[in-house]
Amino acid sequence: LKEENAILRSKIKKLQILSETQADKMRKLEKKLEENKIKEEKEAQDLEAMVQHVEQNLQLMTKRAAKAENSAAKLRQENAQLQAELRNSRLEQEELRAGLAAAKQNAEAALQQLRRVTASSRASIRQLLSGAESLQLVADLLKSIDRISEV
Repeated sequence: LKEENAILRSKIKKLQILSETQADKMRKLEKKLEENKIKEEKEAQDLEAMVQHVEQNLQLMTKRAAKAENSAAKLRQENAQLQAELRNSRLEQEELRAGLAAAKQNAEAALQQLRRVTASSRASIRQLLSGAESLQLVADLLKSIDRISEV
């Protein structure tokens, strides 16, 4: 019995040592588990913060993209308007050129007519002056005849 008791006590001591070792291991594991939990929580918070930051950036980029699309649409519309104005200006320029060519032709024709009228007027004035001189001569002759008849 004593031997059995001694063996059992020895076993109990071994079990106690084993139990303490396991308790130490368990405390270390619990501590490690707690550290891991804290680390995981911190990582989860960091991930959450990163996700929020990415979401904010995504929203900002979405707003920028929408603004860029609006701006591009406005620029396309403005470009279309400017092209229409350019076409209208070109048509107007062609019309003005055609009008200018017609005006040049009209001015040339008017100038030719004016030269003819001027030449004709000069001839008429010469004839008129010649006629006036003839009339003056006739008047002088009549005066002379009148004086002679009085004498």
